[in-house]
Amino acid sequence: MKFIPHNYQQHAIRFIEEHETACLILDMGLGKTACTLFAIQHLMHDRFEVRKVLVVAPLRVARTTWPEEIKKWEELSDLTYSVAVGTPAERLAALKADAEIIIVNRENLSWLMKQDKRLLDFDMAVLDELSSFKANSQRTKAFLKLRPRLKRVVGLTGTPGSLMDLHYEFRCLDMGERLGRFIGQYRTAFFKPDRYNGNIVYSYKPLPGAEQEIYERIADITVSMRAIDHLDMPELISTEYHIFLDENERKTYEDMKKDLILSLPEGEVTAANAAALGSKLSQMANGAVYNDESGVAELHSKKLDALEDIVESANGHPILVCYWFKHDYTRITDRLSQMGVNFEKIGTPDSITRWNAGKTTVGLIHPASAGHGLNLQSGGSHMVWFGLTWSLELYQQTVARLYRQGQTSGTVVVQHLICKDTIDERVMKALNQKDLGQSELIDAVKAEL
Repeated sequence: MKFIPHNYQQHAIRFIEEHETACLILDMGLGKTACTLFAIQHLMHDRFEVRKVLVVAPLRVARTTWPEEIKKWEELSDLTYSVAVGTPAERLAALKADAEIIIVNRENLSWLMKQDKRLLDFDMAVLDELSSFKANSQRTKAFLKLRPRLKRVVGLTGTPGSLMDLHYEFRCLDMGERLGRFIGQYRTAFFKPDRYNGNIVYSYKPLPGAEQEIYERIADITVSMRAIDHLDMPELISTEYHIFLDENERKTYEDMKKDLILSLPEGEVTAANAAALGSKLSQMANGAVYNDESGVAELHSKKLDALEDIVESANGHPILVCYWFKHDYTRITDRLSQMGVNFEKIGTPDSITRWNAGKTTVGLIHPASAGHGLNLQSGGSHMVWFGLTWSLELYQQTVARLYRQGQTSGTVVVQHLICKDTIDERVMKALNQKDLGQSELIDAVKAEL
């Protein structure tokens, strides 16, 4: 297939070619992988400025998406590549291969840096999903060791995250030139404590004017584009389907919230700290919770009832259901079986094919395992969140499985099952607030085409 780039893709390709350090914040569906590959090809074979490239990506994307993009376009047929995933022996063989592009999953960066330095002769690197390079993570530490050896670095993401997250993301790109080398200095310069107890600070908020200054500092190496500005995208409708607990269910929830311990017929449920309590409350809002013996205590079926109503009202039209906890999956599949509904967990190539062919009435998807690299827009346009995630990146990436270029429906509907007066409302509010801040970042460095 021949590549006929849109104007925005031409702009992205030129930006990579003209900037030795580049960050591309491109919405899902804008073709950031293809744009990067064409820029690499030009830099290698036309301008002779690059010799060997390391691509670091999520496992599914490393194994499938990058190789498929290279094979897809006729103009990239002269690029040679090797995929370094699998066993240590398989990875080492791929690393030693005579290839211009070495593709590795981000979990193996630490392994990569322990190999013979003569094999690490890269002069360019691409960090696909830059937002996953967080503070103090092993992948971040490993890449920062490699970064001084590189002449060019490209960071790709559709969801850059919070202002605090930007420090390590851009340090991986420019070694601290714009936002400083140390997170402590960055916090002192741009933030002040928001919630704290004595010397313990739980969260920070930006100082007046800090947000704009941060955006200005990174603007010279950053280009941002939104799909809605450049593609003929369907309408996105986001709604909340409210669930109400009865008096006894409410008391059980509030007891757990207040005492951090709950005695149930199936066993005790305890939460060791605030994070554990948040997880327990999310489970309870969904209708079941793990007890201390790893058994499951069922509390209510309100969300299952709501999901049943939605499936029935869809009248056979496909629905993609997002779940978070394993017991959610078990309870949902039990209910769908009782209803006699055709359902399948989406993740394997065969299940994706069946979904896109319209052969699956209800597809079940876990955001953490299917957030990246799945094109599901051909199979349906209706998504239901049975349980929410705190991660804005996982949330947006999952929604983008349906809300993307190639969606034939004029409208994509995303419904959230929200249990009123529970942690569900807090999670939904947090996702909305994070989206607001991220939108401001995207707008601040948006490309003027």
